[in-house]
Amino acid sequence: MREFFKYLFASMLGFFLSIIIVFVICFIVVVGLVSSIDTDKTITVSNNSVLFLNLDQAITERTPKKTFGNLPIVGGDEKDAIGLNDFLKALQKAKTDDNIKCIYLNVSSPNAGFATLREVRNALIDFKKSHKKIIAYSEVYTQGAYYLASVADKVYLNPEGALEFKGFSSELTFFKGTLEKVGVEMQVIRVGNYKSAVEPFILDKMSDYNRKQVTAYVGGLYNTFLSDIAESRNIQKDSLYNIADNYKIRQPQDAVNFKMIDALKYKDQILEELKGLSGRTRGENIRSVSINDYAKNNSDTGEGKDKVAVIYANGEINGGEGSDNQIGSERISRAIRKARLDDDIKAVVLRINSPGGSALASDVIWREVVLTRKEKPVIASFGDVAASGGYYIGCAADSIFVQPNTITGSIGVFGIIPNFQNLMTNKLGITFDGVKTGKYADIMATNRPMTEGERFIIQNELNRVYSGFVSRVADGRKKSKAYIDSIGGGHVWIGTDAVQIGLADRIGGFKDAIKSAAKKAKLKDYKVVEYPDVIDPWKSLLDEGTDKIKTYYTKQELGDNYMFYQQMKKVMASSGIQARMPFEAVIK
Repeated sequence: MREFFKYLFASMLGFFLSIIIVFVICFIVVVGLVSSIDTDKTITVSNNSVLFLNLDQAITERTPKKTFGNLPIVGGDEKDAIGLNDFLKALQKAKTDDNIKCIYLNVSSPNAGFATLREVRNALIDFKKSHKKIIAYSEVYTQGAYYLASVADKVYLNPEGALEFKGFSSELTFFKGTLEKVGVEMQVIRVGNYKSAVEPFILDKMSDYNRKQVTAYVGGLYNTFLSDIAESRNIQKDSLYNIADNYKIRQPQDAVNFKMIDALKYKDQILEELKGLSGRTRGENIRSVSINDYAKNNSDTGEGKDKVAVIYANGEINGGEGSDNQIGSERISRAIRKARLDDDIKAVVLRINSPGGSALASDVIWREVVLTRKEKPVIASFGDVAASGGYYIGCAADSIFVQPNTITGSIGVFGIIPNFQNLMTNKLGITFDGVKTGKYADIMATNRPMTEGERFIIQNELNRVYSGFVSRVADGRKKSKAYIDSIGGGHVWIGTDAVQIGLADRIGGFKDAIKSAAKKAKLKDYKVVEYPDVIDPWKSLLDEGTDKIKTYYTKQELGDNYMFYQQMKKVMASSGIQARMPFEAVIK
């Protein structure tokens, strides 16, 4: 009888859990359908409107599709985001839209890399050619926020607010001490003294080679930052350097005294000024439209039968399908192939924002670029970072466009094989035994140290892959292998230096690359088409639902420490030879 009731209650529990799961799924489906209908509709812009730019949101390569809103777990990470592609088109349209009278720029801490911020900044500068005003206001400006705000006609700060202006710093996290404590040895094989992606696992501080290159590219980023602000605010660059170096902006009035801020104002005063700029009277409300809503009206992609295809390669490079935020060699190579075989597509722009990843997956994509270049022009446009594998997939293009503050290069490869023997045997008491039919049958074993013979084999394989990498770059850039090797070795460069040494061709943005592709294909009227298609959120949920749940709860538990967990997870999951940038070089 006891067994009967046990199985009865177990069956009832299973039944009720099933009902709950079905209810949750149905609820998600209904909410998703409703929200997707809402996000697809276009927006009517009233006359005398203010275009509101909230740029604290993520600025991604393409605007993600939002279906689940802020539903827990499945939609909890769907925060506001706008694609750079949509932002640029929206600003171009607003420039000639009679209903848009001015821009209100509100930004405290933008979520984008410096090359992306420069694209946004240049679009704002171009908008000002319409003689419409841009008003920037914030309670707090980080350095990235002020970099954007400095282009405005008027830059205002809350009287009790703050302007951060202190110079750049870059911080790397090192795990060697932690790994030693738990008994894990990272066995590293690499080609290139500057290939510093492995350093966090074998050192407790930067090597001299890495310190040299980080100093150079952080200094280069800072130089562009100061130069652009100096030009917009009409302040001497040396003066800006001195202000930051001596931390002279200590209170709001200091920012006004040094002419970095035009005035200290409260929000209500800003709103009154916007009323005047947009032609509204004191008693009327401001008519405004957000950049996210305004971008929904971006339906114009050009005219004519001929097309320029933009192919987005965003994220780390791995084999397989990947996602919108991870480059899968199958998905991206298929997109390039599709563009090559379409006779209506006359030119291709490869938009790359990637720190690299799998050397094999990079080579798969590179091959498709080479084949496409033989039939039609291919222009590469580098975003915040296109380094290591990210550079590999773009090096065969006819021409490479970079921003001055793009991080690129890092031509080198490495492999990491963890040795868990000390952890397993000495700390946990776990031992291993087995048989093998060949001397190297267990060459990648992680329960013991590598032998000299195994290290020799793997080093030779890395040398071969590195030689192939250098050859592909030399062929694409029309340089000698010896020269590419001299600037390779894993060395990271910023965009301005990359142009000088021949790794890139021109300083220019995303739109410049598209214009160049059309010009090379001798097109006057053309449409811009984008590949691959943005992944449908429903497919993402079905394919990655389990991972989303794991990530959600891990973030809840670890908070700010999630980044360290993520770095370790990437290393443990890496397989094969890697062509990757230094891990998580955070610039503040």
